[in-house]
Amino acid sequence: MELSSLELLCAYRQSPSTLVRNALVRKNMGLVHKIAHQIGSQCREPYEDLAQVGAIGLIRAIERFEPSRGHSFSSFAMPYIRGEIQHYLRDRGHVVRLPRRWMELDCKGRRLIQELTQSQGHAPSEQHIADLLEISLEEWHEVRLARSNRTAISLDAPVGSTEDASCLGEMIADQPYQSFCLAEEDRIRVRQALSQLEETTRDIIESVFFQDLTQTETAQRMGLSPMTVSRRIKKGVRQMWVLLNTRL
Repeated sequence: MELSSLELLCAYRQSPSTLVRNALVRKNMGLVHKIAHQIGSQCREPYEDLAQVGAIGLIRAIERFEPSRGHSFSSFAMPYIRGEIQHYLRDRGHVVRLPRRWMELDCKGRRLIQELTQSQGHAPSEQHIADLLEISLEEWHEVRLARSNRTAISLDAPVGSTEDASCLGEMIADQPYQSFCLAEEDRIRVRQALSQLEETTRDIIESVFFQDLTQTETAQRMGLSPMTVSRRIKKGVRQMWVLLNTRL
């Protein structure tokens, strides 16, 4: 009788082996194919190359998944797969098109998150945002993930708590940044600023903006409260702004 993915994941967690890992890769390559097709339709990179890179993300997810936490492996693995492909495309200088409808949903969603976080004192759930936008949770995840294809780090993260708070991208003074895509020099500057943050804050920002995990997923993975994650993100973005501007 063939073992399920969960059974294989539990076995791999108890006793990691190449044999079990390869079995998990074969069983879950459908996730890689799905994401590779989605991203491939938005850029000119060969599908086979995207699938190979996505498989690396799948392996990373297998190695980091904790079955005891009760999460769905597919939901856990997709950000890793997509993130690995994103980094590959960024390194090659690709910019992935974002459909106009998704751009509008992304803009509305981020505005809702900011408003609700300020009024409630904590970040709203992904499901709540999807409900307010009148779309499915799956589509909201796709909107967020598609947008992350176009940026190495979110330049729309608010700095400050006022309604007209500036964004990190607006605070980098050497160009107006009309595009989501950072030049190589600026990616290096952002990475350098990130490296100077306190370890926990740096890990949180990397999880949310580079690995495209939600704040809730990041909190669960690191054993922190969502409020702590939210505060760390705001603190880290402010620190990065200072570091970036003092170097101009």
